[in-house]
Amino acid sequence: MKSANLTPIFILLLLFVSCSQPQNFDVLIKNGQIVDGSGKPSYTGAVGINADTIAAIGDLGDATGTTEIDASGLVVAPGFINMLSWATESLIEDGRSMADIKQGVTLEVFGEGWSMGPLNEAMKKEEQESQGDIIYDIEWNSLKEYLEYLTNKGISPNVASFVGATTLRINQIGFEDRVPTPQELDSMKLMVKKAMEEGALGVGSSLIYAPAFYSSTEELIELCKVASEYDGMYISHMRSEGSRLLESLDELIRIADEADIRAEIYHLKQSGKQNWDKFDDVVAKVDSANAAGLHITADMYNYVAGATGLDASMPPWVQEGGYDKWAERLQDQEIRKKVKEEMITPTDEWESLMQAAGYPSKILLVGFKADSLKYLTGKTLKEVAEMRGTSPEETAMDLVVQDGSRVGTIYFLMSEENVKKQIALPWMSFGSDAGSPATEGVFLKSSTHPRAYGNFARLLGKYVRDEQVISLEEAVHKLSELPATNLKIENRGSLAKGNYADIVLFNPETIMDKATFEDPHQYAEGMQHVFVNGTQVLKDGEHTGNMPGRVVRGPGYRKE
Repeated sequence: MKSANLTPIFILLLLFVSCSQPQNFDVLIKNGQIVDGSGKPSYTGAVGINADTIAAIGDLGDATGTTEIDASGLVVAPGFINMLSWATESLIEDGRSMADIKQGVTLEVFGEGWSMGPLNEAMKKEEQESQGDIIYDIEWNSLKEYLEYLTNKGISPNVASFVGATTLRINQIGFEDRVPTPQELDSMKLMVKKAMEEGALGVGSSLIYAPAFYSSTEELIELCKVASEYDGMYISHMRSEGSRLLESLDELIRIADEADIRAEIYHLKQSGKQNWDKFDDVVAKVDSANAAGLHITADMYNYVAGATGLDASMPPWVQEGGYDKWAERLQDQEIRKKVKEEMITPTDEWESLMQAAGYPSKILLVGFKADSLKYLTGKTLKEVAEMRGTSPEETAMDLVVQDGSRVGTIYFLMSEENVKKQIALPWMSFGSDAGSPATEGVFLKSSTHPRAYGNFARLLGKYVRDEQVISLEEAVHKLSELPATNLKIENRGSLAKGNYADIVLFNPETIMDKATFEDPHQYAEGMQHVFVNGTQVLKDGEHTGNMPGRVVRGPGYRKE
């Protein structure tokens, strides 16, 4: 009887002892300033990681870790989401994603109009022929296959993608300026359905560029209706960011309303000094739409210059049929006269970034395909025109023909005051609109926009610490939980128990961008440690060589 009476007490003692044993984690991050992504005030605490998951967060007492990191003086935050990434090719070349990993980006989101699938054989041939410095075999057809190609190859960040409306159009219609037939539209809608079930985040468009320019609002609504059935999002480089900015925003809001879909504006801006005063009207339209029950958001990069190509200086009609037809037309003297006239004549019919920039001295040439023209890299269109003794317009046409490409170009377009006001908007997140290069190898053959190396660090250094445009907690929220919520990505975007361990540690006193327009190939500083799916990819500011990146799928994903 006596021993029987002692049994419950013995059990309680065992339970007490076991409960009082300190927790042990695979990784313990301790003494850090926890900024969890919610926007709430930070606090000092610890994060415990087991395998790929956040196992515990907060005051973890005497917890231990197989690997321990003393985060004293460092911010511990969720991994950052790059809402507009063009690392589609740079990750093929270098899976480390150096430029972005060194800024804390753990998820790259692709699909601004063009996506890496679905491709047909003609598209694959054309893409192969148009490759520049980075050469690769196209071993996939669908968007799903491309994303899995990356992760099978090995990449450091996670990846996700919208399916591009431009890609769908080229797949079915080519580069023709016409309305799709009912059969073609049905095929495009079926492609959206397939992509959504394979994990696409929604439909992306880039309406300033041919052939996307040829798409009607009604066509886009029909594609978005399909994405809406899978709780996807519509995200768009709108038809105009300048003279018809407000009308283009009305189109996006209409698409969101009629397709019953969340919508986001890619890299919101007011291009051209004459349009800078439209900021308040843009905000009023978005706020009004949201008050009416829609869900309209935006993303941006933190610079006064955008980057695209010389195609954005020429009328869409001359580009119909693709590059070969475009280049052929530019060699016809009568057509050249017409193109030149339209390049210098203000119009609401199409968006001219040359006119938005105002002067050829504000147009910087950074990406040539032909080795014979690379010596012009970093020169303005004004400088090259003077070297050649031709007008800026003629020079632009000549360069497109001679280079065999649209020529990578930076346009100085925006107001610094508006950049700051945009950063503070509650529905604003961030995207680099760039690849993720490295300061070595093939990447040094061309220049780039400094946003490729500095967009996220610039937010935290210049606009949070130095200029105090928003708080640190707000900034981290806009880099993590806000975009994850907008995209409806599960178990990422915040430091919470059970979420994937995408975690960054940075020094808030030293984080800063170093890249400039004159010398863009410079890594940001201040990011100390980065974990992706619980695996450390950056340690003491240096890449570990680990490649734990996975495909992140949208809410419509259907497991096979």
